[in-house]
Amino acid sequence: MLRSHLSRYAIKVLFLFSLLGMHLAHAEEVVVYSARIEQLIKPMFDAFTQETGIKVKYTTDNEGALLARLEAEGKNTPADMLITADVGNLWAAARAGLLKPVKSEVLENNIPAHLQDPQNEWFGLSIRARTLVYNTKKVKPSELSTYEDLADPKWNKRLCLRTSKKVYNQSLVAMMIAEHGEAETEKIVRGWVANLATDPLSDDTRALEFVASGKCDVTLVNTYYYGRLMKKDPKLPLAIFWPNQNNGGVHVNISGAGVTRYSRNEQAAIKLLEFLSSEKAQNLFADVNMEYPANPRIAADPFVAAWGSFKQNPMNLAKAGELQTAAVKLMDRAGYR
Repeated sequence: MLRSHLSRYAIKVLFLFSLLGMHLAHAEEVVVYSARIEQLIKPMFDAFTQETGIKVKYTTDNEGALLARLEAEGKNTPADMLITADVGNLWAAARAGLLKPVKSEVLENNIPAHLQDPQNEWFGLSIRARTLVYNTKKVKPSELSTYEDLADPKWNKRLCLRTSKKVYNQSLVAMMIAEHGEAETEKIVRGWVANLATDPLSDDTRALEFVASGKCDVTLVNTYYYGRLMKKDPKLPLAIFWPNQNNGGVHVNISGAGVTRYSRNEQAAIKLLEFLSSEKAQNLFADVNMEYPANPRIAADPFVAAWGSFKQNPMNLAKAGELQTAAVKLMDRAGYR
């Protein structure tokens, strides 16, 4: 009887220890769904693992597929964190109930208020500015001023734009709606369309190439596209102009992250999110894609810093998500395809 009782007790103890071991092993791994490609995220994850001992398992895909996957998996998702580019995607994830609020003094200290969700469900980790780039042989900087000014007839047949189908321009127009209202913004966008030198182009790189070749004089692009092209050919007649420095500021967007609603390792995921906002990770996160650190205490890569300093628009980026649908409809009405 005693031997049998002890045997059952030993089995229970071993079972409990095995459960504890499984829990500890599981807690030492964070699962990330990332819309950013492996080469942009792996260096940061490796540094986090080296510093904390917590492993990072990640899956990369486009943002639409990842959001659909999180919705389909629901409570059964293995994901602890979502990383994606453009605030519109982060806002959509929060709106769909895929993220949860995070309380963290570290994040509040590292990430400015306008680069984080008002409900703390997502945080910006790097900044991409959507700015003007012009042909230095055809345009003087004194001719340029604001996004709105590109609607002036003086730019007739001189403007190139990327297609409105891409979220980057949708976010820009959404933020303009927040600032100017729909009627005024539609007037501006109609002016842009009237000034186009060619049909909207497939991507920012194409727009830059058109400006460099003289097919148009000025365009709107994310800064890192400019950086990539200039690294390949520094002799291109292209330069950045920072618009709206006397009113509003440059439109910025982010790549960012949030902890998933059904995260199994919430505390470890928060540690990773905090790490990504730290000095070590911010340099890695921003530099590899020629972006700006979201943490204002961290200097940009020298190559990026050489483009000059600028004032950001301080409006909370959540507006870009809230007004995304209105922006899409407005651009369609204005004939911006």
